[in-house]
Amino acid sequence: MRPKPFVPLVFDGDKRYVRDETEGLVWHCSRLRTLYADTDRSQLVYHANFLRYFEFGRASLMRDTGYPYKEIEESGTIYPIIEIGVSYYNPVYYDDAMCIYTRPSVLERVKLRFDYVITREETREMACKGFTRHCAVNAAGIPVAVDDKTAQLWKIFPE
Repeated sequence: MRPKPFVPLVFDGDKRYVRDETEGLVWHCSRLRTLYADTDRSQLVYHANFLRYFEFGRASLMRDTGYPYKEIEESGTIYPIIEIGVSYYNPVYYDDAMCIYTRPSVLERVKLRFDYVITREETREMACKGFTRHCAVNAAGIPVAVDDKTAQLWKIFPE
């Protein structure tokens, strides 16, 4: 099944953010070029590496909005992934430039979710879309409330 088209347009003159013309949602955009080490024998990006790209997008989003993940961890809250979902649509090849679109999606008391869309930059073909769901825990691994700084990201991110 084909996904709905993803048509990113620069949002508010800031190239780090786009609004998808199809669904009207705002996304943070980070760019990355595929390394040879990320590909398999056929020079396609190995499917599990898209999870690394999700992490890159998530960390870039948090850094660009003033909430670096490193600072959040230093304050005592850790966000391990508890669920992942990915749908693959088109391949990405060695040396392709990618756009990794990330947005904060769902915020619960102790859990949060980020959504992602990855496209090939030149063709705008959607490579995949997915999500990661995280649980807030303290250093002992005990679930805790999402920290205030992270929760603020959901409040300030453009609708």
